Amino acid sequence: MHTFTSQEYFQQLIEGCVIPTTEQGVQQIWQLLAICLGCRVLWRLSLPTCLKHLSTVAGGFYCLYHFFQLQMIWVVLLSLLCYLVLFLCRHSSHRGVFLSITILIYLLMGEMHMVDTASWHKMRGAQMIVAMKAISLGFDLDRGVLLTVPSPVAFMGYIYFVGTVIFGPWISFSSYLQAVESRKMSFSWFIKVIFSMGSSLFCLIISTCVAPYLFSYFIPIYGDQLLRRWLRAYENAVSFHFSNYFVGFISETTATLSGAGFTDEKDHIRWDLVVSKPLNVELPRSMVEVVTSWNLPMSHWLNSYVFRSSLTLGTFPAIIVTYAASALLHGLSFHLAAILLSLGFITYVEHVLRKRLSSIFSACILSKRCPPACSHQYKMQNPLVWIVNLAFGILALFHLAYLGCLFDVDADDSVEEQGYGMSHTIAKWSELNWASHWVTFGCWVFYRLIR
Repeated sequence: MHTFTSQEYFQQLIEGCVIPTTEQGVQQIWQLLAICLGCRVLWRLSLPTCLKHLSTVAGGFYCLYHFFQLQMIWVVLLSLLCYLVLFLCRHSSHRGVFLSITILIYLLMGEMHMVDTASWHKMRGAQMIVAMKAISLGFDLDRGVLLTVPSPVAFMGYIYFVGTVIFGPWISFSSYLQAVESRKMSFSWFIKVIFSMGSSLFCLIISTCVAPYLFSYFIPIYGDQLLRRWLRAYENAVSFHFSNYFVGFISETTATLSGAGFTDEKDHIRWDLVVSKPLNVELPRSMVEVVTSWNLPMSHWLNSYVFRSSLTLGTFPAIIVTYAASALLHGLSFHLAAILLSLGFITYVEHVLRKRLSSIFSACILSKRCPPACSHQYKMQNPLVWIVNLAFGILALFHLAYLGCLFDVDADDSVEEQGYGMSHTIAKWSELNWASHWVTFGCWVFYRLIR
């Protein structure tokens, strides 16, 4: 049997995977990018605001049809239902709650009765963006952030904003209005678009061509069956992580290309939209840092509109409600719900344990980085503090490999479209002896003993 040399292997990798993957990625998104740029140029003209809203609705409709064909009708129905509820409850002070309940019922009915699972899962991202935008708009009206209900044209322009309608990210209604006003197309804007686009293609290549073969070809490691299971779990996790970064950087590209995602600092505009922070996930300080860096706009949305609204129930119930809301937005997928609820317990236990240890030893070992002027006696520069934080970082990598093993890169596309079932989840975690759950339980017991 012919054995490839390193040079032959990398040549095969480039010709057989890297180039086709890049070409396919560009082919999938070039029309979306062109429409984003077209809208951006159009908005630079002195058009009435109403026409700007209509143009982004038209662009959003075309993009939805390009990606989902006639299945886009379910996204359209959700947006119409949201505005109907918003209009009927225009004098209420609980519009956010009514919208949340309506959207939840619609998503559950769609998942279980109205559409086949594979088609519904393809639209899940677009449905999620519509839901997040509508709910945030309802709560902003309740809290007085927005004074009046937007007109139907402005609402639909926000929902179908071409820069976020397919891949996201979530942006607020005020950010959408700033984007439609259209700032100058500067060199820094162009550099941001190019950097985000290049980063997205790089992450796509890593996810498809590198991560699945990380320990079999790139970093050959051999061992017993249990070690191979954990190495395979880590490969699956990294592949899934980089597929998420690909979507994150693509969403940065489309949003920035459309004119969203900037900070206005007097005479200077900073194009500083950040969706994901890959280094904070792949080299984590804590699991708390992982979940916030995974998708920053969604993390902000969950914190602002779910966690804070649930704090009256207590910290731990609010955390569980937040992760439950995230699971429902992601659809009725058992493996996703299992991962997100497990994350809720893991992050809570890690947070309270590190908070207690930080209090006992007066050291900077909290889940989140301490500010430079914190009151702790032992700062980050202390060797023992550095070692403890490193240990928690390694523990976070252990949890990530365990949770990521469910995203099997060897699974058929039809299985991924339908969603992994309960048997798949139990089988995969059983292979790893439910290690992450047992470690989390042990950390919780230890926290209770030192409390």
